[in-house]
Amino acid sequence: MTLLTFALSKGRIFDETLPLLGRAGITVADDPESSRKLILATNRADLRVVLVRASDVPTYVQYGGADLGVAGSDILMETEGDGLYRPLDLRIARARLSVAVRSDFDYASAVKQGSRIRVATKYTATARQFFADKGVHVDLIKLYGSMELAPLTGLADAIVDIVSTGGTLKANGLVEVEKIADVSSRLVVNPAALKLKREAMRPLIEALERAVGA
Repeated sequence: MTLLTFALSKGRIFDETLPLLGRAGITVADDPESSRKLILATNRADLRVVLVRASDVPTYVQYGGADLGVAGSDILMETEGDGLYRPLDLRIARARLSVAVRSDFDYASAVKQGSRIRVATKYTATARQFFADKGVHVDLIKLYGSMELAPLTGLADAIVDIVSTGGTLKANGLVEVEKIADVSSRLVVNPAALKLKREAMRPLIEALERAVGA
């Protein structure tokens, strides 16, 4: 029997991947919210799920810690996801990566005048490329959470972050001023595993493809 390891992250991606797995005939034995296990069994003896941080999924798959996984396109943009096969847009965990500022900050004027803008984000590579392409001068400040605080405390003029409904921005007096990219979750596959475990992996990828189509 060929064992397949599927990397998922807790939270929205896990919750929205479960119905797709269900339509592909796969159920996960444990609930990650109530279990402390990091490796979860499924109803298939040849498939297990490993729980890792969202930003670590591409690394696990790339280096063979998992055969395949689900990663947000925002993470793949940031890490470039080198050496990964991406056969499928799962069309889940949809959002957008955007620039946001305090509602009283004139972003358009700052850009037009060539001002140097301080930008807080965890997506430093993506933000650097985006602003460079526009010819905007920025100082990037790497943060890992509570991005909305940065403009409110004067740490930054703008943030680059994931926006789904915009409710958090609004609640904190921020406005979205520019969209960088639409975001959704992708199936990522280790190319070596696809060759070595082809007979086991192909049907799984095809089943997920049908589940997305359904």
